[in-house]
Amino acid sequence: MDWQGFFILLEQNSIGIWVSQSPSLLAFPTILALHAVGMGLLAGTNAAMDLRILGFARGVPVSSLERLVPTMRFGFWLNAVSGVLLLLAYPTKALTNPVFYLKLLLIAMAMVDTSLVRKHVIRASTHMETRIGTGGKFLAVASLVLWAGAVFSGRFLAYTYKYLDASFREHIF
Repeated sequence: MDWQGFFILLEQNSIGIWVSQSPSLLAFPTILALHAVGMGLLAGTNAAMDLRILGFARGVPVSSLERLVPTMRFGFWLNAVSGVLLLLAYPTKALTNPVFYLKLLLIAMAMVDTSLVRKHVIRASTHMETRIGTGGKFLAVASLVLWAGAVFSGRFLAYTYKYLDASFREHIF
């Protein structure tokens, strides 16, 4: 497969060109800001949920954490849409960077973990329940680690790429 040709094709999409080259503040700066807001909503709300499961804010019933799910969903979809736009702006930069794939893997694992937390801890709790089992606490710690890893790896993308665009000359795969 001609990877360089594939990356050139991706880089020539009109949406990506607008995001990466437009002087408008509605292009790259706004999309990047929306990505940060989505990350804060998703990872931040997950952190609040995990910290409650680990024993913080004991006055908040664990069962009430289910009310945070719409905020997390909104953050996820905001990140998904803004992330695709950022990917279209610099496809070669992301798709040739192993850290990008680490970020996606960590997000997928964190989403599975969040689903397990909801199923086995939040939905299984009663309104007055205050004690969380070791399994629930393990899931909460894993969630904190996975979301932190996703955030850090996403941030490292700005510094770990080898190719910014498809103008590279050497074979990459």
